Amino acid sequence: MSKKEQVLGVVVLVLSLLLGKAFLKPGMLLRLVIGLALGYTLMRAYTGFAGSVNRAYRTGSTKLMRALMLMFFVSSVLTAAFLLNSDASAFSLWVNPINIGLMLGGVLFGFGMALSSCCATGVLTDLVVGLPRAFITLVFFGLGVYLGFPVQNTAGWVKNSWFTSASGGKFAGGVFLPDLFSWDGLNGYLGALVLTALLCGIVVYLSYRYEKSRKEKNTYVGNETEIMQEQPDLFDSKSYQLFSGATFDRVFAKPWTLAQGAAVLSVLFAVLMGTTKAGWGASTPYGVWFGKLLLVFGVSPDAVAGFARMKPDSFVQPFFQNAVSVQNFGIILGTILYLLVAGVLVRTFREGLHITFREGLIFALGGLSMGFGTRLSNGCNVGALYTPIANFSLSGWIFLIFLVAGGVLGNLFGKAAFAKKKSGGLLG
Repeated sequence: MSKKEQVLGVVVLVLSLLLGKAFLKPGMLLRLVIGLALGYTLMRAYTGFAGSVNRAYRTGSTKLMRALMLMFFVSSVLTAAFLLNSDASAFSLWVNPINIGLMLGGVLFGFGMALSSCCATGVLTDLVVGLPRAFITLVFFGLGVYLGFPVQNTAGWVKNSWFTSASGGKFAGGVFLPDLFSWDGLNGYLGALVLTALLCGIVVYLSYRYEKSRKEKNTYVGNETEIMQEQPDLFDSKSYQLFSGATFDRVFAKPWTLAQGAAVLSVLFAVLMGTTKAGWGASTPYGVWFGKLLLVFGVSPDAVAGFARMKPDSFVQPFFQNAVSVQNFGIILGTILYLLVAGVLVRTFREGLHITFREGLIFALGGLSMGFGTRLSNGCNVGALYTPIANFSLSGWIFLIFLVAGGVLGNLFGKAAFAKKKSGGLLG
């Protein structure tokens, strides 16, 4: 563990806040701070949405999937606290449409996240821990989003919902679960929470059954980071000192468990809901970034926007004036921050530098599949899964089913593509 890196981590945090205060508008500074917290939490808890399927398939462990269910339920409770005595239409709730686009997008996204071993937020943290893989994935992710913009913005099978509810029609046309329980005495939120708890419980039950089956077949190997996270805390208050290396490590560097990470992410989601009246999104800016790249190569803003069926404003807007772009940048900084205070940045960065040409092609396919899939499903693992479920949208649960199916297909494809590799790379 490098003490120099830990000191540098403190410097990075202070500089990020000072520079943000000096050059960003207040709303953008808030997004930077939230992004820093998200990146730090995702890295410290070794948590990512892609791992919920990938770890289960590759190691047999479903602990991450179960932790995500905890996060989904806690976040829905916190969302209900905001909405219970408020007008839901005052919030930008992600009650996404239910259609063939949602399903196909879920399959494509799951397929891609299996190939690239990350998702829309994971690719940001992985720029630090696996630069070549993440960079290739991000470039093609952006391409996929950009190519999908005209479909998302014009196709009825992506925009129109097969089913809707009274309040759902005020948003994107999907089904808002509290509408189904308007008779429960709490504006439908009690019934919606009970149903959310039931659905989370079903996923947890199925996860345990799957993990049990893998153990019975002797194909369960466990996940190294999860094993490390679960090591007992040897802290003894008898030797406690406020200003000591041990205290610093315990407070800022010791890895969190998956449950701790889920709890912190739930709180951060609530902060987003309370301050921005919207949930967590990540993927749309990647297509905008790709459009900006086209501008660098001489393509006109009107041509870039015309293809995407969007206004040119999105593509000419300065990077640090877009809230989600700033938040995504903060996630990268937050990842760097944690690895620095943990004293392992240099070692971790070096370990992720080596990939083969064949792996690069697979990562490109993964990024393209994920990017295009987000336009069909109107979001990624945070925009089509986490936020909709936390916002009581039925679409999130449907997306989860097809995401898992796509993840299994992607892992099968990846296993075949790297059948001759003993370890590392995609299946490492």
